Amino acid sequence: MWAGHNGDVTAPTCSALSAVDEPLPGTTATAPGYVCLEFPSAWGRDVLDGTALGAELSSELSARADAAGVRIMFIRRPGRDVPRTSKTVLLARTEPGNAWCERLEVTDPAELLDIVPRVVAGPPLGLGETVSGPTVLVCAHGKRDQCCAVLGRPIAAALQAEFSDSVWECSHTGGHRFAPSMIVLPTGYSYGRLGAAQNVEAVRAAARGEVHVPGARGRSTWGAAGQVAELAVRDVVGDHSMDAFTVDETGAEPLVRHRDGRAWRVDVETRELAARPASCGATPKPVRPVIATKVTAL
Repeated sequence: MWAGHNGDVTAPTCSALSAVDEPLPGTTATAPGYVCLEFPSAWGRDVLDGTALGAELSSELSARADAAGVRIMFIRRPGRDVPRTSKTVLLARTEPGNAWCERLEVTDPAELLDIVPRVVAGPPLGLGETVSGPTVLVCAHGKRDQCCAVLGRPIAAALQAEFSDSVWECSHTGGHRFAPSMIVLPTGYSYGRLGAAQNVEAVRAAARGEVHVPGARGRSTWGAAGQVAELAVRDVVGDHSMDAFTVDETGAEPLVRHRDGRAWRVDVETRELAARPASCGATPKPVRPVIATKVTAL
């Protein structure tokens, strides 16, 4: 407890209130692709609000990212900022069986204008170095919500101690109330509410080509219902292989397919929980999680 509405330091944080009854599955922000720009300081509340990159470039990047289904994020190394002339850029596509990540250097963020529309258009772009292992993004966006800074930074430091340059602090991942929040690229699986040791296990699992189901919020390739359906089937089947499943969200209920030919229909419904702030100090609003109610083998 450290910051409620109007500065009430006795009020529970948004992450503490969420942990009482809000389920994690289905809470990953949908993003078939990622473009992550190293930007050590001067993050605004939103990365494309003009604070860091200026209004004109931010507006154009936002439009191109929205059109392409790409999420733009800022990243920085855990700990003290080290100014550099060039900036690292991570590109990632999350589609099962076609997921990839590349790392390159740019000197001008405007170079991203031509890159963003190409990220989810096909195979790796070949613009930089292929990243073979998992890349870890831990939300530490304190200007967006203090839960991310207070809970996320120690997690990033702990992960860096084992995984070194594979770990970055990042801007808002979507859902600071699940802090500490972590995204693993290139798959886009995100995790919430895990301590340092559990986050380490999640990254180790990713390195083995597996999903660490405890704390998993979903794969960003799909929408909320698809994420819930995939994790529900994983729970029933017990298969943790990273790319074992794909999800078809075109029907009334998600259809989950295994690469061996098996398939399941997952019935889902939206429920309503008591109102609470989505961010520390925000006005309370109802929470409507998507829940899997039935898994039917086809």
